[in-house]
Amino acid sequence: MIGIVVSGHIHFASGMQSAVVAITGQQTQMAFVDFTESMSTDALELALRQAASAVDSGEGVLFLTDIPGGSPANRALNILQDTPAIEAISGANLPMIANAAFEREGTTLQALVTTLLEIGTSSMQDMRAQLEMAMQSAPEIPSEDGL
Repeated sequence: MIGIVVSGHIHFASGMQSAVVAITGQQTQMAFVDFTESMSTDALELALRQAASAVDSGEGVLFLTDIPGGSPANRALNILQDTPAIEAISGANLPMIANAAFEREGTTLQALVTTLLEIGTSSMQDMRAQLEMAMQSAPEIPSEDGL
């Protein structure tokens, strides 16, 4: 099974952990690393390396981070460059992270990346546009005057 490490600024990771556990149940080989104000970027990278090592069963590790170009993403990129079987997606959202728990068994690391990118993109929707489409396609219900 592919290991997953979720990281982000302040309490992004621990907040996602709460939501993922509520949706998917407790997960093995899944770690959540917060990058807090008191943490240096070197300490973050060390924590990410330790988390990756802890969740790796030999099938690879996927980092899911919050902001492209942010410290968690940049430090995951450092690890990706010098560690085999590591991939990273930045800009992760809850549908991606929850689905990572369901989709990571019996697949390859690259196939998981592709699947999660599709899920992440398709989960972002303009709710006003969705409502307007639903209203346009809803059958008109005849109304009667009076009782």
